This record gives sequence, C-alpha cells and structure tokens, in this order.
Amino acid sequence: MTIAENVAHVRARMEAAAKRAGRDPGKVRLVAVSKTVDLERIRQAIAAGVDSLGENYVQEAHKKIEGLKERVSWHFIGHLQSNKAKVAARLFDWVHSVDGLKLAEELSRAGKLQNRALPVLLQVNLGQEESKSGAQKEEVFRLLERMASLPGISVKGLMTMPPFFENPEDSRPYFRALRILGEDVSKSRIPGVVMEELSMGMSIDFEVAVEEGATLVRVGTAVFGPRPSK
Repeated sequence: MTIAENVAHVRARMEAAAKRAGRDPGKVRLVAVSKTVDLERIRQAIAAGVDSLGENYVQEAHKKIEGLKERVSWHFIGHLQSNKAKVAARLFDWVHSVDGLKLAEELSRAGKLQNRALPVLLQVNLGQEESKSGAQKEEVFRLLERMASLPGISVKGLMTMPPFFENPEDSRPYFRALRILGEDVSKSRIPGVVMEELSMGMSIDFEVAVEEGATLVRVGTAVFGPRPSK
C-alpha cells in the first residue's frame, strides 16, 4: 500500500472506532510519527492530508523542520532532556511528554522568552514501568497545580504509554484509567489546567485508545510502514 492509502486506512479505522464509542470522529486527531522517516515520505503523508507530525528526538526533528516548507503542527512525543527544552520549545507546537516539574520549569522559561504559552501534556506512567518516563498517578494533581502556575506553558491534558502487549485489548485498562484520571482532574477545577487532550494509542492499539477517549493518537508504522532495522 502507498502512504496515501495507509493514511486513508488509518483514518477510516479511527472513524469507525470513534463511532463504536458514540464519539465524534472529528474530535480525534492523527499525529503521524515520522521518527526515522525521510522527507520524501513525509511529504507524501502531508499530501494525503496529514497535518500533525510526531518526533522523538530534537536533533532529528530540527533537520526535518528546516527541510520542510509545508506548514504542519510538530509534536514532540519522546523523552525530552531538560537541557534541550529551550530548543524544543522553539521548534515544536506541542510537547506531549512532560514527565516532571523540572522539565516543565525549563519549558516555561523557554516559552516565556519566546513570548508564547507552549501547549504541553503531562505524561503519566500508569504501568509503573522503570523503563518509561512519566509521573506516578498519585503525583498528578500536585504536579498539575505546580505546572499551571508556570508562565510560558499551557497545560492541555495527559499522555500515557501502556506496557507493550501483543493483544491491543490488554492496553484498554490503561487507556480507560487515563480517561478517568482526566475526568477527575476536570472535576477538581485546577485553575489554569484544561483537560482538552488525551494522547494515547499507537499503531498496534490506537483503535482501542479511540474507543476509550483518545483525542491524539500517535501512529507511525501504520502510516509510514516498518522502520528500517538498525
């Protein structure tokens, strides 16, 4: 299949999943993960209607952002080191992976210098995996209260990456837990925090994520095909 056909297929699956859950398909956005993908293939995805791209590494993304003239929304979705926050805040339209107060403060300083409020999501490590970044569930309210007071960033929601499962259904409890957590945050009415977005779901499980409330799905191989082996 071509990239254009892949994009159409992914969007059709997203729409069907949203309808199964009684949701408006227009409330779910595709973030095509372009890590390791060359500019020509990225342009094919853009030509097929992709308007949001996700990257995991600042240096790799920097070259692509400079090389692409097409206007798209750039989303940082990987682990972000605090010492790269200034560059990331300049390059990206969104940061999905704020995993603690230190990074939030660095992004805040960078956003303030640029006279902007960078949209960010708090990453939550619901699987409590040592190999993954993210706040623990019991830290979320305290962190959001602190983040909301920082100039230069705007807290828009939550992000999670469940443990890897072969069966997408095994990811459902984690996606449901993030949705419920987001609902609890909304009910608490933390000043300056808006729970508009839930970033969850990748190529293997995005349909389940959409059924459970995802508003941003991060899909790479289902759009661009398998990544080259290292």
